[in-house]
Amino acid sequence: MNSNGDGRDDLTRVRPDDLDPGAVIAQSLDNQWVSAEMTRKMITKGKSLRDIQDLRNDHVRAEYFRSLINTRQIVVNRVFFYNNPAVSRDLTEGGHARTAHQKLLAEGALIPFLLGEREPTDLPKSVDVDEAAFAAWQETLAGMPAAEKVTCVRMSWNDEENVRDTKSALINPFAGRVQGLTAKDIPLLASQVGVPDDRIPQFAERVGDVVQFSNEQRVVDATVTRNLLYEKFVCVDGSPVSEGRYDGSKPFAAEIKQLLDLIYNVNLADALGMYPLTPTGSLRRVALQEWRDIRARSTARAAVQDPEELMLFLRQQAFAAVQDRLTPSEIDTLHLEDVWLLRQSGPWHRYMEAFNALTADPAAFHDKVGDVFDRYVRLNSEIVRLADARRGSQAKSHTWSPIVEVIITIGGAVFTAVTGEEGWSVAASLGATSMGSYGGSVQLVLRNRAAGRREQKFAREIATVRLDSEHEWRQFHDLVRRLPGYTEHGGAPPATSSSTIQESDEVPEY
Repeated sequence: MNSNGDGRDDLTRVRPDDLDPGAVIAQSLDNQWVSAEMTRKMITKGKSLRDIQDLRNDHVRAEYFRSLINTRQIVVNRVFFYNNPAVSRDLTEGGHARTAHQKLLAEGALIPFLLGEREPTDLPKSVDVDEAAFAAWQETLAGMPAAEKVTCVRMSWNDEENVRDTKSALINPFAGRVQGLTAKDIPLLASQVGVPDDRIPQFAERVGDVVQFSNEQRVVDATVTRNLLYEKFVCVDGSPVSEGRYDGSKPFAAEIKQLLDLIYNVNLADALGMYPLTPTGSLRRVALQEWRDIRARSTARAAVQDPEELMLFLRQQAFAAVQDRLTPSEIDTLHLEDVWLLRQSGPWHRYMEAFNALTADPAAFHDKVGDVFDRYVRLNSEIVRLADARRGSQAKSHTWSPIVEVIITIGGAVFTAVTGEEGWSVAASLGATSMGSYGGSVQLVLRNRAAGRREQKFAREIATVRLDSEHEWRQFHDLVRRLPGYTEHGGAPPATSSSTIQESDEVPEY
């Protein structure tokens, strides 16, 4: 995909600052992504990613569609277009599916992230690729209409600057985040990845092993990559990382994988100045305890620091009752061309406008979230129409009982407020390690009350929280406890959600 003899350039080259302010990294498109629960089952049963491919692809496909429905722009590591079957199936299938993919590329809904390549059709170095899917990817781009351009993002389009910027903004920070794990509140970290209290000392020791190994690699000027750490602490020795065969004999392999995956995807999102979109059942960013070293990003929003302002997120909000609404029980009933059509609709554009207004000013949550909720419900009506048209007489719609859920996490404490047709409630889970950890996040969830694994839903962190002292924490806690219907219990729930590459003048694979 290059400029041709007539001077036409069918590629728009951008840097991270040129992306849409609402652009996201969808963690579910990571070709190593699998939910925490499924990871544990794979290890217990000795299954690889290939063994569970059909089940996993259904989950990834649903998250892929959710991302396209609930966000304006998704940045995708170029490898995932052809190494992730949930994405590449539209390319290899051809026909309407490939055309829909081309349209999403042309409108900038899907943005390939290039590491060292100059063209999205360049074969990446040091990466095993699905050859048939890669050929389909090349054919898809070659078949783009002449008037349409594909937008690609790179740290810099000057090759020398790109090597420097990629190492300083992506490669080195990944190693730094890994090496910083032992500086975290380990009991809190253990609770969030699901480690029982009686195994916290062993977990702490294993985290120390990961950090020590990473330090040893950096001392000899080697690049610390996720693949390298997977090989040492997660995967069966001698098996390709791409096979996804995780070793139950390696202590805390499932928990270490959760942490590495979270660090990997958060790190890429930060390098590009955007939010990571964390799929259902995966460890959320709050587990990294970043309130200790919050840093400015191009799209960063100021942290919520006032206890009274924070409590506004949990206060009762009156929403219009929605009766006789229906929603499809499985979002993967849709095809990619249905998702593209949805994105052209008035309800989708109005939903995006309302959501962008909310994230631009999260302090005005009370004034803006009702509009987001109403437009979300209307969007689901459009999904129903497309799903019914797709399934015809076999359509089985389910009662739609929409709710808004707000989740505030502060250290080891989790406060959840739920509002909808059936009333409103707020509950808290207080971890014993919450004292001394006064940072976290606010997450907004829009979903059906009867949640399904692949049901249409929206979940995204909309604000960062940082309380400066125990006094402010107690003030917030006292305010919340006065809310009607408040319940509380102890114990924090989980936050769930190769050869060493030497330094060179080339960009290491990420």
